[in-house]
Amino acid sequence: MVLYRPTTRSALAREVAGRARLARPRAVVAVSAPDAARPGELAAEIADAEIAEGGSADVVDLHDYVRPASLRLEYGHRDELSYRTAWFDYAGLDREVVRALHDRGEWLPRLWDERTDRSAREHTVAARGRHTLVVFGPMLLGQGLGFDVTVRLAMTERTLRRLTDDEWTVAPLLAADKDAPPADVEVRWDHPDRPAVRTGTAVP
Repeated sequence: MVLYRPTTRSALAREVAGRARLARPRAVVAVSAPDAARPGELAAEIADAEIAEGGSADVVDLHDYVRPASLRLEYGHRDELSYRTAWFDYAGLDREVVRALHDRGEWLPRLWDERTDRSAREHTVAARGRHTLVVFGPMLLGQGLGFDVTVRLAMTERTLRRLTDDEWTVAPLLAADKDAPPADVEVRWDHPDRPAVRTGTAVP
């Protein structure tokens, strides 16, 4: 039996921000979750928790690191394999955000504009002292990215199907979640106002 402890969103945000501070002065946190979980909201709360402790923090949306439509849609608008392997530019995220912050103390907020399908034409931003970046979006785990802290917002299939607009993405999201390694912080997220954090497994 998997054990969970109930928590609040604010306590969860403070816990993750604290883990990031312990990891390194310039840390990158991943909040891996489908769009239906609205992970950007928790990412912003984690950033706010870090700022409240005297650090600096920003959020990065994986949807600002999509690949061009010519690559995303090469096999159609609803190809499940493409959604898992060709939709998001994880290599670009690693280069311009994760390794950029770790190695050079800077990052690129946006690489590609999903709406216009053009380069976002952003400039790099320099870190300010102790700095945490919180990256949020689908399928961030298992991509070989050097995150310092990982969070997974887990939803049941029933909830995911109920809240997902593009239902064709549910199957690849579930498959990717099954294949991904465990996160540092595993959160049960069917009820975002009442999250619960995994603490371990009960011994029979």
